[in-house]
Amino acid sequence: MHFPTCHYLRSTQTSVYRAYPFQRPLHRLRIARHSSFFSYIIFFQFLLGTCRSKKTWPVTFPKEELRKRLTPEQYHVTQEKGTESAFAGEYAHSKEEGTYTCIVCGTPLFTSDKKFDSGSGWPSFFDLIKKESITLTDDFSYGMHRVETTCSQCGAHLGHLFDDGPRPTGKRYCINSASLGFQPKDAAAAASAGAVAGEAPASSKSEL
Repeated sequence: MHFPTCHYLRSTQTSVYRAYPFQRPLHRLRIARHSSFFSYIIFFQFLLGTCRSKKTWPVTFPKEELRKRLTPEQYHVTQEKGTESAFAGEYAHSKEEGTYTCIVCGTPLFTSDKKFDSGSGWPSFFDLIKKESITLTDDFSYGMHRVETTCSQCGAHLGHLFDDGPRPTGKRYCINSASLGFQPKDAAAAASAGAVAGEAPASSKSEL
């Protein structure tokens, strides 16, 4: 019995796929020697893009709510895995002390003392507040392998992780400003002091 088959032509750098219009016996299927089962897996991962290992998240928000609450760029980055322009983000050059949070759910992610200038054009951090605050997944989009970072609470896309950061971790969390919120250190301290003293928030006092 004959079946339509495929033929792989060898090349010094890659295998060129060509389908013949005629039929050949199945046992005559030829595959370039350097091809392997692993290479097929990688190929299909390239086609699929990001391979998420987590399908559900502890915190979810309706898309309608997010479109109203977030700016178009924030929505595009966090919900559609977009990327803001290099050096254009709000926190790309910020040196203010404080805590960086997820713009979608408010989860604390990074502190300013872990931020460094990577020269990449995006806010970069060499460590997290908590290891569990970010989920890592393989990203094979655009024909390359990267490690995507997402908020472990709501699944918002943050950026990518690279192994070219400074000591002691050697990591570089390359994060979009659009996916981050920021709480200044002084504001956090003032809020904490007000809560201890039992004072009403400034906004409430102004309304009296």
